[in-house]
Amino acid sequence: MQLPARLTMREGRAASAALATGVAAAAGGERLVIDASALQELDTAALAVLLQARRDAQARGVEVVVEGAPPQLRRIAALYGVEALLGLAQPAST
Repeated sequence: MQLPARLTMREGRAASAALATGVAAAAGGERLVIDASALQELDTAALAVLLQARRDAQARGVEVVVEGAPPQLRRIAALYGVEALLGLAQPAST
């Protein structure tokens, strides 16, 4: 599933509905990949949408993976302490 280029409070409801449809179509044990690489403009609504998708997927036994997260999404997730929940934690540097 592809996130839109803009995901703010204005687009949150539509994005949440689209992800809910994707989660509902996934069978338990499947992996749902959410491609965030198109995100250019976002606010905390993006986190809310992704966290809701994760909760919905978890209830159905579906794994959610967020790929291509832009730096701004990673920063906001880190600020709220949810980067690990969304799989956005930066790998440890060696």
